[in-house]
Amino acid sequence: MAEKKDYLDPELYTNRELSWILFNKRVLSEARDKQIPLFERLKFLSITASNLDEFFMVRVASLKDMVNAKYTKKDIAGLTAAQQLDKLNLVTHELVAQQYSTYNRSLLPLLKANGLTVVEKHEQLSKDQAEYVDAYFEENVYPVLTPMAVDSSRPFPLIRNKSLNIGALLSKRKEKGELEFATVQVPSVLARIVPIPAGDNGGKAVILLEEVIERNISRLFLNYDVVCSHPFRIMRNADLTIDEDEAEDLLKEIEKQLKKRQWGQAIRLEVEAGMDKRLLRIIKDELSIEEEDIYHIDGPLDLTFLMKMYGLEGFEHLKEEKYVPQPVPEFMEEGSVFDKIRQGDILLHHPFQTFAPVVQFIREAARDPEVLAIKQTLYRVSGNSPIIAALAQAAENGKQVSVLVELKARFDEENNIVWARKLEKAGCHVIYGLVGLKTHSKITLVVRREEDGIRRYVHLGTGNYNDATAKLYTDIGMMTCSEAIGEDATAVFNMLSGYSEPLSWNKLSLAPLWLKDKFLYLIGREVKNVRAGETGHIIAKMNSLCDQDIIAALYEASAAGVKIELIVRGICSLKVGIPGVSENISVRSIVGTFLEHSRIFYFENAGKSEVYCGSADWMPRNLERRVEILFPVEDPKLKEKVLHILDVQLRDTVKAHLLQPDGSYEKVDRRGKETFNSQVAFCVEAMEAAKAQETPHDDRVFIPEKHVSEEEE
Repeated sequence: MAEKKDYLDPELYTNRELSWILFNKRVLSEARDKQIPLFERLKFLSITASNLDEFFMVRVASLKDMVNAKYTKKDIAGLTAAQQLDKLNLVTHELVAQQYSTYNRSLLPLLKANGLTVVEKHEQLSKDQAEYVDAYFEENVYPVLTPMAVDSSRPFPLIRNKSLNIGALLSKRKEKGELEFATVQVPSVLARIVPIPAGDNGGKAVILLEEVIERNISRLFLNYDVVCSHPFRIMRNADLTIDEDEAEDLLKEIEKQLKKRQWGQAIRLEVEAGMDKRLLRIIKDELSIEEEDIYHIDGPLDLTFLMKMYGLEGFEHLKEEKYVPQPVPEFMEEGSVFDKIRQGDILLHHPFQTFAPVVQFIREAARDPEVLAIKQTLYRVSGNSPIIAALAQAAENGKQVSVLVELKARFDEENNIVWARKLEKAGCHVIYGLVGLKTHSKITLVVRREEDGIRRYVHLGTGNYNDATAKLYTDIGMMTCSEAIGEDATAVFNMLSGYSEPLSWNKLSLAPLWLKDKFLYLIGREVKNVRAGETGHIIAKMNSLCDQDIIAALYEASAAGVKIELIVRGICSLKVGIPGVSENISVRSIVGTFLEHSRIFYFENAGKSEVYCGSADWMPRNLERRVEILFPVEDPKLKEKVLHILDVQLRDTVKAHLLQPDGSYEKVDRRGKETFNSQVAFCVEAMEAAKAQETPHDDRVFIPEKHVSEEEE
């Protein structure tokens, strides 16, 4: 038996950033999959671009900060920040090349074959199209543009993060002076995809806005000849640095930092392949960009425009049929949410089942005269959140409303500041999160006065209180009025709003104080059981796995003979198939139509199995630097449902990628196996469950407050 210290050997771990790149490649593989409808493939390619932008703004930026600060501590895989950047430089350039190969060689020709021509260069326009484009520029684009020249009196302009720009070199007419630099931002207020006459071939045709501007760029510099013009785009460090201990007002401090995000250090420059070297040198020098951080792009910069392309009308036959989240059987008959929860705990499985009952729970609490208090944590909410509206209404109705709005939720800070102010204005008690910690837990507590005394109703979830993403992310929710969980929920909010910590917990486990130890105990218990002659089995589903203590414990459990099945969508720093270490561990990643987001944990426990759901991944940030909640699923029927979810995902042969001993991922070899898509199976099951609940004499399905879920993404 290997000693525990062996399990901390860097050779046993994969660097988290390199593992994330492998995840984005799995998303890219969906864009390359010929079995998937063409417009769905566009969407997946767009997602890879959006993912990569965020990765650079946060993760790469953080590594660059470490290098600049001369921070040399190694990660769990034994790499310094500088070494990680060197490795990432190679794989990100490869990934980008693969993205554009997919776009140019596969998707563009298929779009044309299916009646949508994307005119790549303005020089390719026909005479009629060119006239149309020039008129469009004159009427719609020209008035919006702000050309910016650079000379001794006008310094190089501030280029906004993620903005698309066109750089140009100009020479003064009839003069032989030096070339001058100018730039114009492609306005984000205008649609980037411009429909144009299709021409003789029929179908539809579009051109991108930057090509329209580039074609007419001489109109912006009338006394100059345009020597060359090319699009470019920069990515800046967008990781906020906030000294929370020193900040007198966290809300104001974050607002101040948000303004700086647009002007952080430039960390990536994307330029059109073949850009004039003189133009490139000026941009590179002015932005202080290193050569390895320049990406020469063979195609349109910023592929996130493909998400807008997906929305073009007339191509429904090239898209998946839109799935409508189904009603939850327990809520299909009219009646109070509280009455239904009193009949027994209720499990919700989104997006296969609608998020409407969660919204209805808060709406009903806001209006119910017997409800005394509502307490809720909010991490990310939708742009027009019905939950925020219900909480504000509850406060206006005189109820005690306490809301923790996490201002530090990355890239949602601005949104959350707006909601925090709105809730305060309505009379809610708003907490802005805890110093040094992000509150990532998903919990709502409703305190209600009933005939037999005060009763507490609780909703716990694995996903955010966001009615929009609840149609896209797979998550688990549970509604209960268990006295033990109600007591714990009260203790959670007392901790968040004050300083009181309970001496003990009934059912819930919280990070950052107790949750990691709980997981280590549960893994260790499986080891003890195996050593005592029992079987041991762990199934764990999460978004990311990179906590060294947890992985070391899993290695020890595997070495002892515990069977471990992991379903990890994104980052996985654990390696499989290492002799004597991880031979009993399998890892699968499911990348499908819906984003896998739920966290579920099963421990066999010598025949007395335990099942948990929660908000935390097995990452240091979740277990050590965030407020997270793990809750048990104890009702036998609900437990069976959760185990069924795990079983269905372990049977997936269509969207599952299996981690190999060499660190790569491969799709399941379907030879001799049934074709089984877990997400499709859940859709079918949800539809069948809703249909079975309909009364024979009534075809109508009642969904409380149905309009809540009507807005389409």
